[in-house]
Amino acid sequence: MPRSSAVAPKLVGALTSGLSVLRYLSRSQGPVGVTRIARELELNASTCFNLLRTLVHEGLVTFDGATKTYSIGLGVVELARGALERSSLVRLVQPHLEELAVRHSVTVVMWQRTPNERLLLVHVAENPAAVRIQMSVGARMPLLAGASGRCIAAFGAMTRAQIRAGFASLRWDRAPSFAQYWDSVLRTRELGYSVDDGSYARGATIIGVPVFDARGAPTMTIGAAAFTAQMDAPRMQALVADLGELARRATRAIAGPLAEQTPAS
Repeated sequence: MPRSSAVAPKLVGALTSGLSVLRYLSRSQGPVGVTRIARELELNASTCFNLLRTLVHEGLVTFDGATKTYSIGLGVVELARGALERSSLVRLVQPHLEELAVRHSVTVVMWQRTPNERLLLVHVAENPAAVRIQMSVGARMPLLAGASGRCIAAFGAMTRAQIRAGFASLRWDRAPSFAQYWDSVLRTRELGYSVDDGSYARGATIIGVPVFDARGAPTMTIGAAAFTAQMDAPRMQALVADLGELARRATRAIAGPLAEQTPAS
């Protein structure tokens, strides 16, 4: 049947509006008041308030009584965790992530690029050291931030102008200039991996390696984080080699034969 003659699905308006509120809050840099949410989403203020009250009741949104503002709630992470844990790729690589974390005494992570152009932490493998970097599944960060963000910028078919625009909104512990960031993106393209040496998180060295889909686009990253004082050159070289091999295997699992055409290979 031609697409033009297909019957449009019957949608539940309240559910659609509620989901638009959740997506809006997930993109917001901080808590937002009901008036602004209603205005930017073009919702009736009373309807928006009732949607927010329902979402708060369900644990998907949190309300700050002091500031009368709303933000995304942990209930969203709980909903997502089941799907993330069932993800075939995460299940496939999980034992390898755990093994690398123990072998190199680092925290190994996997980030997923989301439809709203952010990075979502979908798996964390920790090592048994008493003092280590800890991260939580469900954490989000801007698309171009940190080592993983440099992988997206390097291989994501973005122009320099687009990367510069995204860079302008990033927050760092020790902010690089755009010229420094751009040089690191070019190095990532050349080397196939990225390094954030305390810029995004002071005192932490983070390595990122891209995982590509069948189109050759970076859809995920595999990374490792350790305290900078513990990361000497030989250790980093060995870690980069193991992360790169795992990323290539993950890319082949996603893209099949087309994986040989991606920069990861």
